Amino acid sequence: MNTSVILPVEAEGFVQSLETFSLKEVGSERWFRQHAYIEKLNMQAIINASSMHDEFVKEFLVSYEKIPVLVHEMILVEIWKHKVFPIFCQLEDFNPKNTFNLYMVIHHEATIINLLETIMYHKDSCETAGDSVLDLVDYCHRKLTLLLGRAAKEGPTTRDQHDPKATATTNLMTELQMQSAAQEFEISLKAVSVLRFITDHTESISVINRMMCTHNMPCVLVQLIDCCPWSRCKDGEVEKYIDGRWQKITAEHHLTMTKLDGQVWISLHNLLLKEDCQRKYDFNSYNKNQLLKLRGFMTEVLIDQLPNLLELQRFLAHLTITDPTPPKKELILEQMPEIWNYIVRENSGKWKAIAKYQVKETFSPSENELKLQAERLNQVYNLDVMESLLPEKPKCGCCGKEAAKRCSRCQGEWYCHRKCQVKHWSKHKRACQLMTEVKEKTDGSAR
Repeated sequence: MNTSVILPVEAEGFVQSLETFSLKEVGSERWFRQHAYIEKLNMQAIINASSMHDEFVKEFLVSYEKIPVLVHEMILVEIWKHKVFPIFCQLEDFNPKNTFNLYMVIHHEATIINLLETIMYHKDSCETAGDSVLDLVDYCHRKLTLLLGRAAKEGPTTRDQHDPKATATTNLMTELQMQSAAQEFEISLKAVSVLRFITDHTESISVINRMMCTHNMPCVLVQLIDCCPWSRCKDGEVEKYIDGRWQKITAEHHLTMTKLDGQVWISLHNLLLKEDCQRKYDFNSYNKNQLLKLRGFMTEVLIDQLPNLLELQRFLAHLTITDPTPPKKELILEQMPEIWNYIVRENSGKWKAIAKYQVKETFSPSENELKLQAERLNQVYNLDVMESLLPEKPKCGCCGKEAAKRCSRCQGEWYCHRKCQVKHWSKHKRACQLMTEVKEKTDGSAR
């Protein structure tokens, strides 16, 4: 059965209406309307790609040249999260009864990177993105650096430890900060895939220079393979992050490559073997030593799973006995990324003023405004459609096993057994309350 979120004519209208916002407008009524459009476009794009059906969302984004708008809006929320949101958490006079609107702003970045991951698989998407690909490369570099930082300081977590004297508002905001940090990991993993698609398709000298010289992406990717932040050992068992959750891996599958492993290796293959990339890269002693670390990971089992790596293995073997010629210093007019710098420059020194304005005008909605937003969100997050996007049967939110029972209150989380639901309640409680509030408000407004 084909499930649709929106019809092609609706998708075209949504895409045509996409626009860029200022930082001050984040969370406004107009902004939330566009957020709902992008959520629907994202879900429809996933459905079309997974069913290999007519990818009309991608086609409209390309034909109306709206991919740079998506990149701008993603970076806008990224900056909001880094510069404005922390001020919200410190304001003593900010006492929200409901943080759902704030959560949706935080979630917006994840929605857009998910949509970009789906559409950037296609070369015409990369071409139509134009100069914004430079901003996207910088964005991916920031996220990959976050992954490396997370892996470096991974240790006993203290995120679930709350101060018993904390106020309800403090707990709400603390919970929101925790949710934001958890989403940052997911977003960073999506950035790995987006970077791989850029390395597949780009022919721009400026983009290649940005990846090879400015950010030294080959060495960043080597470090990712070395620390592998999507794999961990917990209670003596190996777990890997697959399909949005940590899953236990049996001994016979320890060496099985995940999708994320594959994306990193393909990116390295592209960056090191494409002639234009090789010409730009400085194979100095440090870079050479870092790249040669890859030889220790290139086992027969790995190459059997990704045969293209045989070519990379030969290149590395050749690199051990040669010293490639340093890149020529050429005078070239190079394009530079603009979005991050422009937004920061336009709002420098205004972060606190923006936060105070949004507290008063944006994130203190009236009951009527809450009802309208609840109705809109309820229309966007159709549970039947969401289930159709799952790559396999639902997993237990606590242990990761196949699940058949759903939370009776919010209908948004799955469990294999009552015991797991009770164990997971402390983590699920806040999200459950938010989803239930949205449902109740929607039902109340319909009567």
